[in-house]
Amino acid sequence: MTAPISREDRLNALHNALRERILVLDGSWGVLIQGKGLGEADFRGERFADWDRDLKGDAEALNLSAPDFVRGIHREYFEAGADIGGTNTFTATSISQAEFGLDGLAFELNEAGARLAREAAAEFDAQDGSTRWVAGALGPTNRTLSISADANDPGARGITFEEMCDAYMVAARGLIAGGADILLVETTFDTLNAKAAVFAIDQVFEEDSVRLPLWVSGTIVDFSGRTLTGQTVEAYWTSMKHAEPFAVGFNCSLGSAQLRPYVAELARIADVPISAYPNAGLPNEFGGYDETPEFMAEELSSWARDGLLNIIGSCCGSTPAHTKAIADAVRGLPPRVIPAHRPVLTLSGLEALEVG
Repeated sequence: MTAPISREDRLNALHNALRERILVLDGSWGVLIQGKGLGEADFRGERFADWDRDLKGDAEALNLSAPDFVRGIHREYFEAGADIGGTNTFTATSISQAEFGLDGLAFELNEAGARLAREAAAEFDAQDGSTRWVAGALGPTNRTLSISADANDPGARGITFEEMCDAYMVAARGLIAGGADILLVETTFDTLNAKAAVFAIDQVFEEDSVRLPLWVSGTIVDFSGRTLTGQTVEAYWTSMKHAEPFAVGFNCSLGSAQLRPYVAELARIADVPISAYPNAGLPNEFGGYDETPEFMAEELSSWARDGLLNIIGSCCGSTPAHTKAIADAVRGLPPRVIPAHRPVLTLSGLEALEVG
């Protein structure tokens, strides 16, 4: 048994590990939660026994109502070989929790989510002396800043930039308080939402005199190779690189084979570590996902052999079996060499424009 190490030491170990190997992120939570057959009473627990709204389906509520259950999922993924555990906080902002009436508990939901992940990581660290990291997940919310909320009014929005920033600040502070090592702005379908998250996180860093690695992961919505709000891969990177992220990548949306060309393009142009965690295939007619652990592992290991990856994982439809297969497949493969690019003025709208 070894004593827990400080966050500073964990972050030093993170940067060293990235130079030496490909790190493995955990997988989907939805499949495991649904597979347990949890009912309304399970989501409520003692904490929300008398809550005035249904909570079934609010995975983040489990951070407070069923902490042992949440901690157990983290253990399954770390046992499978994950180096990084994502927190159960994808929809834990006040914006997304408003439909359940839990918006006032956003800080607590995020703090508990990060703490449970940290506790599970520390258990495994103590067993073998390795270091595992917690990525505090900040999802895109159920609102969009770039698309009108009214088909008859192109300027209509369901939320303001300032309101979204405020929500992300509360969530980020909770994740930091709970022990997150990294802040992960993930499944970005609207780059302006991500910009709000990045701005909010920077405000928290400045006001609270703390600074953690920022990881940004977008999502390509279809075979057009663009985000929901229309940006190409290069435009997306151009829009986000001012934030100097610790890593950038794509997740969700497409299966492993379909996502590869967009990750390859990002690997070509970005001068930071590249991450990818695709779905276990495209949803079938029953809403399930068909990519087996073996198929995903073979596909993603080919990306690694071609020098595209620094961090790899899996998203919707995946399980600890997928994580284990992926971890086994990339073990010993060298990480992507981060390219050096000459400074050049690049602007972005839906597409990128290089000036000079």
